[in-house]
Order: sequence, then structure tokens, then C-alpha cells
Amino acid sequence: MNQYKTKIFASLLFLLFVAACSTVPLTGRKQLSLVDDKTMQQQASLAYNNLLKDPKTKVVKGTANAQMVQNVGRKIAQAVETYLQQNGYANQYQFSWEFNLIESNEVNAWCMPGGKVAVYTGILPVTQNEAGLATVMGHEIAHAIARHSSERASHEMAAQGLGVGVGLATNKQSQLTQVLVNQLYGVGSQVALLKYSRSQESEADRMGLTFMAMAGYNPNEATAFWKRMAAKASGQKPPEFLSTHPSDERRIADIQSLIPEAMKYYKK
Repeated sequence: MNQYKTKIFASLLFLLFVAACSTVPLTGRKQLSLVDDKTMQQQASLAYNNLLKDPKTKVVKGTANAQMVQNVGRKIAQAVETYLQQNGYANQYQFSWEFNLIESNEVNAWCMPGGKVAVYTGILPVTQNEAGLATVMGHEIAHAIARHSSERASHEMAAQGLGVGVGLATNKQSQLTQVLVNQLYGVGSQVALLKYSRSQESEADRMGLTFMAMAGYNPNEATAFWKRMAAKASGQKPPEFLSTHPSDERRIADIQSLIPEAMKYYKK
């Protein structure tokens, strides 16, 4: 009898995972989706607003760089929304875009679920120009469009057994999602960059190239940016299999191989 119940449970679990799959735009990859998008975005928005209000956070406004972040962000967001609309994904996304430049020496940028974007001033010497910034913002926005943070949260839920039965009850979703957002982004006085897996990083590279091309930025500029980034991060680094990111050499080679695909969307 116990063996029979185990088989039934395994079958139900399999059906749950199949039903909880979604499709990543542009790449068509199937992914596990156990976390409610609306709740994830609400908690991400709360975390983003808390960061901006933190006395330790200095949001840069009224400068040429701050305006550049706004301009590039809006162009990419418009390109993304156009793509989603034209390919039948529009009803799956309700993003409320925000773009802010934050004073920090960190060479960093990120995009939370729902389109909450932050660029740190420390990365601007590496981006150097609008096309370099579009490379970064396109990549980070791609993570949000591909729901990579929700996917990782879903895998954590499944690993902890929270994806079964009462673990998905609506009265627990808000608290659970808030915990996951805090864990994934390290929400506190500062928001740490979410460390995606190597496969998610590569997917974001591919999508980001296309999004920047749609926004009017030449994808070939991405190669130059990543070479500058590799030079900035030069020194002793862990082997690729121990890292959440592809090696610099592999990333640049992969991006070069993806440029012809992205160029199909490029309009000056």
C-alpha cells in the first residue's frame, strides 16, 4: 500500500511540475514556474523602494549619466514591450519600469522582477558609451524577462518540498515570496547582484543582444564591452565550473557567435 501511495504521489508531483512550466520568450526554453509572478513583483518593488529610501543609498539625478541611464532604459523597455506584443507574450507581463543610477564604486547593475533597474556608477567607466550601457542593461533586463529569479526561487521551493500541497497555498505565498526575494537579492542596506547560473547568464546574453539591437544599438558593441569587463576583472579567478558565470573567453566567443542572430533585429 505504501508503495502504491508513493507512486501516486510521484505521479501527482510530476503533473504539478508539468503544469507549472512556462516558456522563456525568444529562446523558447521551458522552465519551472512555481512562484506567483504578481507576488514576486510586488515584493521586488517593495525591496527596490526600500533600497532607494535607504540613507546609505545615493540616487544620482540631474546629471548627463543619470539621463543616459533613463534614455537607454526606456529604449530597451520599449523594444522589449514591442517584441512581447508582437509574439503573443504581452498579457504575461505587467512591468512598471524604473531606471535609477546609484552612486557606488561597485561595477554592477541589475534588474528586479517587474522592471526595477539599478545601474551603479562604478560600471560606467567600463561601459564608456550608450552602446556599452545598452549591453549591460539589455542583459540585466533579459534576466527579468526570462524570469530567472522566479525560476531559481521555484527550484529552491521544489528542493525544500515547498512546491507540493499546502506549500502553494495562497495564504503563504506573500510571506514565502518575500523571504525568497530577500534571499535571492540580499536585500538590506544594499541589494546584491543575483548570482544566476551559467546557463541563465548565457540565455540573458542572447536575449540582451537582441533587445539592444531592437533598441537601435549595434550588437557588435557588446564584444568590446565584455573585453573591457574581462580586462577590469583580470587577475586570479576560479575555474569556470566553480563559477556561476561563464569564463570571459567563453562568454566573448559565445556572444560573437550570437551577433548574426541579433543583427537581424538591428535598425540604426
